[in-house]
Amino acid sequence: MTEQYTLLNPGEENEMELFGYKTVRWRQAFCMIGYICSLGFLRILFYWKPEVDVWCQCTPCALEEANVVLLRTTDEFRQYSKKKVIKMYPHIPGGKPDHYMVANKNSILNKSLMKPEGKIRYVKVQKIRYVWNTTERKFQKIGILEKELSCLDIHTKFGSGLTSEEQEIRRQVCGLNNIDVEIKPIWVLLFREIFNPFYIFQAYTLCMWISCGYLEYSFVILAMTILSIIATVYNLRVQSVKLHKMAKSSSSIMVKTLRRNGEIEEVKSQSLVPGDVINLAGKKLFLPCDAILINGGCTVNEGALTGESIPVTKIPLPHTEGTMPWKIQCGEDYKRHVLFCGTEVLQTKIHGQDLVKAVVLQTGFNTAKGDLVRAILYNKPVNVKLHREAIRFLLVLVFIALCGVIYTAIIFTKNGATVHNTVLMSFLMLTLAVNPALPASLTLGLLYAQTRLKKLGIFCISPQRINIAGQLNLVCFDKTGTLTEDALDLHGIVPSDGDSFKDIHLFTSGETLPWGPLLGAMASCHSLILLDGEIQGDPLDMKMFEGTGWDFENNTANGTEGGQTISHTLVKPGPRAGKVPVEGITILHQFPFSSALQRMSVITQVSAEKDLTVFMKGAPEMVIKFCKSDSVPQNISKKLDFYTAQGFRVIGLAHRFLKKERLPAIQHLERDVVEVDLIFIGLLIMENRLKPETNRVLHELSEAKIRNVMITGDNLQTALNIGKNCGMISKTSKVIAIEVTEPQKDVPASITWKTMTENQENGHQANDSHVGNHSTLVPGTFHFVMSGKSFQIIMQHFYDLVPKILLNGTIFARMTPLQKSSLIEEFQKLDYYVGMCGDGANDCGALKMANVGISLSQLEASVASPFTSKIPNIECVPMLIKEGRNALVTSFSMFKFMTLLTVIVLTSVVFLFWKQTLLSNNQYLILSIVIITSFSLTSSLNGPAPKLAPFRPPGQLLSPPLLLSVFLHFLFTIALQTTAFVLLQQQPWYNESDVFSACSLLNHSSGNVTTRLPRFSENYLATTEWIVTGMNFIAIEFVFSKGRPFRQRLYTNYLLSIMIILQVAVYLFFLFADIEPVYTAFEMVCLPFYWRVYILIMVLVHFVVSYLVEEGFVENRMLWLLLKKLCSYQSKSQYKKLQRKLERDTEWPVQNGTKYAMKSTFTIDSKIMIFTNASYQPPISTEKWRGHI
Repeated sequence: MTEQYTLLNPGEENEMELFGYKTVRWRQAFCMIGYICSLGFLRILFYWKPEVDVWCQCTPCALEEANVVLLRTTDEFRQYSKKKVIKMYPHIPGGKPDHYMVANKNSILNKSLMKPEGKIRYVKVQKIRYVWNTTERKFQKIGILEKELSCLDIHTKFGSGLTSEEQEIRRQVCGLNNIDVEIKPIWVLLFREIFNPFYIFQAYTLCMWISCGYLEYSFVILAMTILSIIATVYNLRVQSVKLHKMAKSSSSIMVKTLRRNGEIEEVKSQSLVPGDVINLAGKKLFLPCDAILINGGCTVNEGALTGESIPVTKIPLPHTEGTMPWKIQCGEDYKRHVLFCGTEVLQTKIHGQDLVKAVVLQTGFNTAKGDLVRAILYNKPVNVKLHREAIRFLLVLVFIALCGVIYTAIIFTKNGATVHNTVLMSFLMLTLAVNPALPASLTLGLLYAQTRLKKLGIFCISPQRINIAGQLNLVCFDKTGTLTEDALDLHGIVPSDGDSFKDIHLFTSGETLPWGPLLGAMASCHSLILLDGEIQGDPLDMKMFEGTGWDFENNTANGTEGGQTISHTLVKPGPRAGKVPVEGITILHQFPFSSALQRMSVITQVSAEKDLTVFMKGAPEMVIKFCKSDSVPQNISKKLDFYTAQGFRVIGLAHRFLKKERLPAIQHLERDVVEVDLIFIGLLIMENRLKPETNRVLHELSEAKIRNVMITGDNLQTALNIGKNCGMISKTSKVIAIEVTEPQKDVPASITWKTMTENQENGHQANDSHVGNHSTLVPGTFHFVMSGKSFQIIMQHFYDLVPKILLNGTIFARMTPLQKSSLIEEFQKLDYYVGMCGDGANDCGALKMANVGISLSQLEASVASPFTSKIPNIECVPMLIKEGRNALVTSFSMFKFMTLLTVIVLTSVVFLFWKQTLLSNNQYLILSIVIITSFSLTSSLNGPAPKLAPFRPPGQLLSPPLLLSVFLHFLFTIALQTTAFVLLQQQPWYNESDVFSACSLLNHSSGNVTTRLPRFSENYLATTEWIVTGMNFIAIEFVFSKGRPFRQRLYTNYLLSIMIILQVAVYLFFLFADIEPVYTAFEMVCLPFYWRVYILIMVLVHFVVSYLVEEGFVENRMLWLLLKKLCSYQSKSQYKKLQRKLERDTEWPVQNGTKYAMKSTFTIDSKIMIFTNASYQPPISTEKWRGHI
């Protein structure tokens, strides 16, 4: 890092490079002169290219001296932006300027203060302030609590609140706590829109047409352009208003804050700063900031952020000793202590005599909600590759148009035209480079697709991703609530008796569960709440609690022995509970369920019992880790496999007694102190049924050659059983389980492949395991299955095997949210277009990471993913893919059509300019409105094909079929136009000066011959070219209105079909009607009848040839596959290359064997460090894996 350069947000999604510059007066003066001399075009160039603006007006300098910074994103887009460095002088109103009281010496506030002048320098990038850190000499984000703070630091330094002086200084430096998205004024939106390069080109085009006298045509183009701008500005204004309302929803409320002197002050939420302590009194509070809960308990609804309206329990930050940052101390599940901005506090629970308090963590746009709003405001462009290909394609057209400019200049000069006319016509030729309807047509296609999806119940907040959905070739599914029903049915409970299991108690028998630890765990070990008289919470918890027959009672407060008050929930036997010897169970404290920890536990007080009772539930393999070994039955693995192999969801239950003597306050108890030495008490068996649509949809995707992958947090055996039942794994396929062990002391990590026999898949262990079996399996006939823990170790110690494993990995169980996102990212590295379909908060990261994320949510527009489906099952996936393929093919067809229009018009103009003539204004109007505009408005109305084809449409604009199609039709156009041009001049009646005597109907005698001088476009060539060009347009639009296999057939698009019929009728009318007023109005001349027949024959031959070549050759998939085979062409996708490589590897897959890592890893500050351990040799007794990877 140099003084002129630094990184903003290193390692984050919005990472940027920052360069320091200083403005130079004389450069600024020269640029001002350039603005005037260029009539403002230089200023427009600077608007488009901020980097050119900075380079022209500034010189590089150290960041410490810079007054301007140039930012560049580090992603593939490399986008530049220019920002000014702002200075501020924080002070306390009405008091002495004391710049040393802002915070402790390690605070970023103190480090950013430039002494002795008391100045702070900052830049504002994407709504966030970055202050200049004078110690570390870089810009750092402000408006957040320091990340280096430990749990103890947060409690001790901020637990009592800030002083008024500290709060004021922080407010001045961090800014107001609001997510204020201003409603853009219409004039701002208008100017931003019209300064788009396309509209600049449109203005140039209009000027040229008007100067040539084509007023009517110019006004039509102007009207279309104005309507397009109005529609765009209107949509932008509506979006701006919606975003403003969404952002403002929780920014203007009153909150109670705690000051260091103990006073509680009610302030506006805008004045909150990081470090403030807010009092969460009462309920139904929308949080105006991100905050860390430090005392008491909260139940919140995070549906606004995750799309899943299930109450989430938050617990206070522990008083953990140590100096490590609090996020590392709390581990992967630190979010259980964080209250997020925009979420709703449903209930609060008081612990002791203290208040329910939270320390403000982040404010404004730094919050979780602020991140979402910024993601909408500064969303990254998608389909960049396609956009770049389009730019290259258009540059080719511009080059062709430039060739036309040179040709025009030569022809007009050679024919003795004036300089004025030569220049005018040369610039006129340049206007034909890009058809003005192209951008609007492509946008309209996406709008139609979005509308069709909305009618199906699929809502889209990122229309550009609709085209990407057409490229999906791998879809990942969550299990519970996505492939299977949301609601689980209670099947039974298997009690444990120390060494063995008792007989299962079936809930279907109608007998109530007798009192004991199992019933106590089911009644109390959950995160349910009573809200407005209704029990709310996770569906699994609700079903489990309903099975007990117990009831909830409203929150009450009882005094404890220490005299403190604890808010709690009481559950007690209901009418259906049978005879129970206890009055109820008081739930005193919760350690909420976490996907990362795979468990939850509660501290309870059973009535009439002296000691407290701890209950735990979670993944059985996780629960037994916290149990005494002598309390866990030896056959638990077999019992677990027996039920999970049948598709049941199995929950482990455990308990322990907690003596109250010498026990600290319950709310201060840490999880690792409570969750030890538990007694395993049994397994809860829940039935997880497949949704009726699951099998059919997965079969449809498989038939379309789209891979299906399951990513779930459930047990591996359960997931495997569901995978086989839903058809994700066929009955004839081999299943290879991958198990990985972590390195221990001198033994490195190892990976083991186990080929599962039918017995093993059904939950029974087989004894005939053959180590080192390398019988070759055909790709696709075997599937890898593994747990999230194994996947994580593979990523750390066997990363070279990841691509090979993912190529056939189908079931990934016990996956944490972070592992889900990581897995999808690895699939994308193999060039898969990955879709993700999920329904819960645990899937949010994966939904955002995927190329196309589909959330099964009841919210119309979930911010968690670009697509939200109100269809409560996976039927939405093939629907979206079909519409995506339809939209993609439509976009490419429209691009081809608009490209051919440019080529056809250029070819026509070349021949017309050869004779120094041009089509009339009205003739251009017919071409533009009757054909181009009508096709643009109606061509995208085709619906998707009813069946998914077993192959994807081409995803590249510069693909050989598309380029060949454009090239061949270009040749056909040249052939048609040249034939008409040459044959016309060979006709005996052809005359360039006498243009009214060819038609016998108008020339019976010399007295009837028109004697007036012909107008500019009244000649045989212009009339012939107009008819031929129009018919050429119609032929191309018909040929490119392709139906199956990705779209419905043309006749289903009634409007387009009618328009094509009307277009043909109009041109046949102009061709064969002998009506003098029509000729006069459109500046036509009468042609002999036989020549009209010749024209009709030429265009018919052209149409037949174009259609046959397009359908029989360009769109002939079998022919292209044959050509690829003959040319030995192979796909360049990474997964295809790997498939070909592994097909030649006779020792892959390993069906039974073990490999040891040759590298070991350890983690420091979330960065993986690797060191070689090449000297390791496995013990001789260890089974060897004879193959190689």
